[in-house]
Amino acid sequence: MSDGNRLSRKLSRHAVMDAILTDGPISRAALSKETGLSKQTISEIVGNLEVEGFVRQTGRTHGHIGRTAVNYELVPEAAYVAAVDLGGTKIAVAIADLACNLVAEDVAPTDQRGGQFVIDQIADLCRTTAISKNIAVERIRLAVIGVPGSPDKATGRVLLVPNIADFDRMDVAAAFEKALGAPVVLENDVNLGAVGEKWIGQGRGVDNLAYVALGTGTGSGLIVGGELLRGFGNAAGEIAFLPFGADPFDPASLSMGAFERLAGSFGMVELFRQRSGETLSVPALFEKAAAGVPAAINVLDETGKLLARGIAAIAAIANPEKVVLGGSIGLRTEMLERIRRYLPLCFPYPVTVEPALLGGRAAVIGAAAIGVGQLHGHLFEGNPPSGRLSLPPAGTMSIPEDTE
Repeated sequence: MSDGNRLSRKLSRHAVMDAILTDGPISRAALSKETGLSKQTISEIVGNLEVEGFVRQTGRTHGHIGRTAVNYELVPEAAYVAAVDLGGTKIAVAIADLACNLVAEDVAPTDQRGGQFVIDQIADLCRTTAISKNIAVERIRLAVIGVPGSPDKATGRVLLVPNIADFDRMDVAAAFEKALGAPVVLENDVNLGAVGEKWIGQGRGVDNLAYVALGTGTGSGLIVGGELLRGFGNAAGEIAFLPFGADPFDPASLSMGAFERLAGSFGMVELFRQRSGETLSVPALFEKAAAGVPAAINVLDETGKLLARGIAAIAAIANPEKVVLGGSIGLRTEMLERIRRYLPLCFPYPVTVEPALLGGRAAVIGAAAIGVGQLHGHLFEGNPPSGRLSLPPAGTMSIPEDTE
């Protein structure tokens, strides 16, 4: 078979699966009309997909003159994706089927020893989460893992990740693949949050989007022209290293980032300690502000101004249609109000700023979406997983309510 014929068959197979996923249950005649492929080609492709277990017959057409026809639908449980959001304090795992339904989820505290300990922990968590819903582990055909740093494809290491020990010194990608027994795609966790919000969240239908995560750390994921912007070293959007906030020439700013040193939770806690002599957690600081404590209100005001400057820097470079705020601090109404108040004072053009609709689940949902898109390409086009942005149709899946 020539290369041209192979490519044509791969594209035809993918087109058929895409139509079944989007419009199923669907007959072969309707598939032929939808894809423009001959009925003979449709019959051959559907037959092969049925033998492989990816589609199944489901009743017949009704309400038409003439003979009824067999309908076909996707078999969602034929293969699964493990979607992981690795944070410095907790790990969230979801198992998604071929229709991108989240069928199982779990959360666990991150093993603070880092390195291989975290990799083994995630592999075990993926397995136990799948088994809890009677999913055979071998049906997990791909994992997408969001990491708080910049994955280096050449070495498999994760750079700029101070809160997970040893990830910057080991081949993380290879270690995950060995532990999970499946291909692995590593992606920055905030990038995954941007994908989740674009797919079914606040950024749906928006092709130029900035997702800004504000919490223990700071980061942003940028979607420009409908594509995820990763940059040369997968470090696009690392706003922690914006050269303002703390002194950017202080050696400490090379590890944490000048912006993050003041804009993240550590900076807020330290600023309140300097103003009041009292050390509080960030939630307690917000409570103090709500109670009218001047030092706490001042900290929120100063942090809001700094965050507005950070968003203004993003807007000046990427010109997003919308900025979506996530993270434990970014989702607070008090911070959203301050950013909206101060942003017009330091940037001349209007910028729409909204809270994330998916809350703390944006990254794991983004991982599931990328994973299922990748798995479709792998199974139905024969393409190896690449990390490219290829999302399944948003209206075909379901997500259980967040019980946290």
